[in-house]
Amino acid sequence: MRIAVMGASGRVGTRLVELVLASPGLELAAALVSPRSALVGTPVAGGSIEYRPSDAAMNSHCDVIVDFSSPAASLALQGEVGEKPIPMVIGTTGFSAEEDAALTAFAAHRPMVVSANFALGFEAFRQIAGRFARLMPGGEAGVGEVYHARKKAEPSGTSRWLAATVREARSAAMGFDAPEPDIRVTREGDTVGVNELRFDLGSAELLLSYRVHTLAAYAEGALAAAQWLAARRPANGRYALADTNSN
Repeated sequence: MRIAVMGASGRVGTRLVELVLASPGLELAAALVSPRSALVGTPVAGGSIEYRPSDAAMNSHCDVIVDFSSPAASLALQGEVGEKPIPMVIGTTGFSAEEDAALTAFAAHRPMVVSANFALGFEAFRQIAGRFARLMPGGEAGVGEVYHARKKAEPSGTSRWLAATVREARSAAMGFDAPEPDIRVTREGDTVGVNELRFDLGSAELLLSYRVHTLAAYAEGALAAAQWLAARRPANGRYALADTNSN
């Protein structure tokens, strides 16, 4: 399977490139970076592939594109690919409501798996949190996150996703709109990622914690989604991470 990586010089993109190069059966079709990147024109790991900006002609020679870039770069890539039915895995976060709607519109031309967190096991963690919230809707929920000190000091896409999951589950169980859980943000050293959910039951509480040890967890999960796209060949449309776990 030939894979192009968009955002190849980023934290997760770098791990994706390394994992593709090290995995039998996978081939790096392109390592796409910003036109302003100092890496443009330099070889990837001493091989024949060079870092370069995206362009429509090159993108047509891959089986799947995995995108961990920025909202602007991600949507620009969608426009360059146009109506070509190239499957995509999108781990880019930070889309505004308008940008997210534009991304969904492009899914009419290709299947894409979009998720705020591709780390292995995270989807199961999220579903467990949602199920507990449905079973115990009276439990007041709070979301916490710890990421590296260089990350923006605002709630991540992952935390917003967890908060929405819990709120929707509680609302469905209670029959009225539950409040949005508070999100506690912490930035600490080189922490890769810690996500927590706390349910206050009054006389008891439940604490759920999910910790990512290395960035490889995100890369491995994204490649698993790419392999699902290549193997299942689903119809054009937008898919969630949960869809890739279904039979």
